[in-house]
Amino acid sequence: MLAALFAHLPLTLLALAFEGAFGYPPALLARIGHPVVWIGAAISALETRLNEGPPAARRVRGVAALAALLTGSLALGVLAERALLALPFGLFPLALLASTLLAQRSLHAHVADVARALSVSLEDGRIAVGRIVGRDVTKLDEAGVARAAIESLAENFSDGIVAPALWMALLGLPGALAYKTVNTADSMIGHRSPRYLEFGWASARFDDLVNLPASRMSAGLIALAAEGNGRIALATALREARKHASPNAGWPEAAMAGALGLKLGGPRSYGETQVAGAWLGDGRAEANRDDIWRALALYRRALAGLWLIAALGALASLL
Repeated sequence: MLAALFAHLPLTLLALAFEGAFGYPPALLARIGHPVVWIGAAISALETRLNEGPPAARRVRGVAALAALLTGSLALGVLAERALLALPFGLFPLALLASTLLAQRSLHAHVADVARALSVSLEDGRIAVGRIVGRDVTKLDEAGVARAAIESLAENFSDGIVAPALWMALLGLPGALAYKTVNTADSMIGHRSPRYLEFGWASARFDDLVNLPASRMSAGLIALAAEGNGRIALATALREARKHASPNAGWPEAAMAGALGLKLGGPRSYGETQVAGAWLGDGRAEANRDDIWRALALYRRALAGLWLIAALGALASLL
């Protein structure tokens, strides 16, 4: 029973190691794209074809689209996993394929780019952070740019790394691929806009559900990596995560705020829409590029904790 429970952890550990070491090669990205891009193309095609009619019909069609996407991703994952595991040393090419669903290196690189850009000019910092957040960055000061980068780091640590690794550990490649499909659908059609409010309802709600365990786990990993501020990070997450509009994003963001002694979140703009976001943490709001580097160091330690859990689980699978 114990071996079955931890059966997919060797795959998860190898996938984390491959992605951490190599990332996704730019040449491969330029030549064939990325699995998330392929998933996005399928979502876009379904949305174009099905998102029409009265609100009730749009909601039903959105549920059907999500069901089709999940069925397809699970089937592809099962077929690919079986085919690769049938090969000699098939776990290694399977882990290489699974590594494309993780984002350790790219997340670190994008957030580090913001810190480097801020050392050049505020405008360069705005451009760099605009590549990783959806909010209007044109009027952000240095503190706003730094906070946006750190918030993105915390949220994507959960969504882009811990969650796919967790579902991979539980269900193998099919689980990670299905999770990535749901998460991509939420990012594309899960908005509360007139076009997507009904059609994207199922994707948004299901994404909330599948991210529940990973968001709490991410907050715990951040707290464990916070060195002397671990208790503060955990207490901040427990106390303030619920203030966030998302049932999940507030957990890693609040933990990060407590760990760094910062105040994250707050009001923000998305085009013409003003969002009165809650503040998380009771530290200083005047973040700077040095705080981004501190957040990245914390992120690397939290990743080490995730790797350790995967390694211990992989070892347990051999017992």
